[in-house]
Amino acid sequence: MYLNKENSIAKSNYKRWFAPIAALSIHLCIGQIYAFSVFNKPLTKIIGITEQLPEDWTLSELGWIFTLAIFFLGASTAVLGKWVEKVGPRKTMFFAAIFFSSGFLLSSLGIYIHELWMLYLGSGVLGGIGLGLGYISPVSTLMKWFPDRPGMAIGMAIMGFGGGAMIASPLSVYLIALYGTETSTGVSETFLTLGLLYLVMMLFGSLIIKIPREGWKPEGFDPTTARKSKLITTQNVLVDTAVKTPQFWLLFMVLGLNVSAGIGVLSQASVMIQEMFSSENKGATEAVTAIDAAIFVGLLSLFNMIGRIVWSTLSDYLGRKTTYSIFFILGIFLYILIPFTVQIGSMFLFTVAFSIIISMYGGGFATIPAYLRDLFGTKQIGAIHGKLLLAWSMAAIIGPITINYLREYQMEVLNVPSADVYNLTMYLMAGLLFIGLLCNLFIKPVDSKYHND
Repeated sequence: MYLNKENSIAKSNYKRWFAPIAALSIHLCIGQIYAFSVFNKPLTKIIGITEQLPEDWTLSELGWIFTLAIFFLGASTAVLGKWVEKVGPRKTMFFAAIFFSSGFLLSSLGIYIHELWMLYLGSGVLGGIGLGLGYISPVSTLMKWFPDRPGMAIGMAIMGFGGGAMIASPLSVYLIALYGTETSTGVSETFLTLGLLYLVMMLFGSLIIKIPREGWKPEGFDPTTARKSKLITTQNVLVDTAVKTPQFWLLFMVLGLNVSAGIGVLSQASVMIQEMFSSENKGATEAVTAIDAAIFVGLLSLFNMIGRIVWSTLSDYLGRKTTYSIFFILGIFLYILIPFTVQIGSMFLFTVAFSIIISMYGGGFATIPAYLRDLFGTKQIGAIHGKLLLAWSMAAIIGPITINYLREYQMEVLNVPSADVYNLTMYLMAGLLFIGLLCNLFIKPVDSKYHND
């Protein structure tokens, strides 16, 4: 069968740069999840069309779609990590395409007949499984193709996940406007179109991916003379052993806390900037429109994408531990700065601060596989990475739920102006990053007793 692992072993004329192209075709599609916030407001007006009616879905109800998607991303990678290593990237990418696109198609139907559970099952559960499979499918393969530059290689692929929203955000807004009528918001039709488009692109990636033959290495590469540090091991740790080490759980906290601080912002980026720079903000010169917010979401996606390749490449020279320390220290400062930028009505400083924050959020994802490789070796890196992504599931609950429900409580119970409801959240995110910094500082080489001799 064409999808079988043994049929995807590369011949001598295969160029290793095809592997990042295949990975990008998957990650640019599944990265759409970061643009999901552009659907939130239209989804609250499915019945009212121009205004939200009592029978329409609330923003808090819709927030669970994103949370479910990221939760099942992490859960699927943890459960299926060993299977992915066994069957190879081609079959994994194929099933990622089926799950992810079917999630859009089911959600399209759910929007049309106004059944929220179908969105939870479609974009949340099925889409989340597709996200997980698509996300980890190229990681192990890319490290094998690029043992000389692992950080850069993973960054090239995972930058597509961060950059997917840069394409999806304006495309989704355009399609909603194109399909919108006096009796429809156009969201159902948009989901249908995107589902079919993503299916084609992801299947293309699954067809061109190949794995290197046993013993292959880049021309001129000598692993014995490659750059070494105390945190880069030449040994291997198996996945079932890795989860018993303190290093794994410290990295679990490092990733989870870094992600929690960024993912909540991304889940509500469009609504957040419109509320923080609304007419209630006396310092703002003018209110932010839906189009402005979509541009903001796209800009965050651009920096999410750039951060993945830039920070992961820098980590090849700075080291993973130093790179993560920069994420936490700089992130703490910027989160504390955010309320001040809103207070003075500076959308420019607000945008710059969040752009840097999101670049480090994306950089954290791109750097973590190489961090794992440094500590645990390459033998079962895909499965170990899959287990670690459960931290992403944890973050999917902490980040978005914190922002959604703190916002709702402050507005409805404390009567806090919409421009100020996110201030407390920013300070809490800075606190999470401080804990993450401490965890990162405690990471040291894995004890030799855990090595697979």
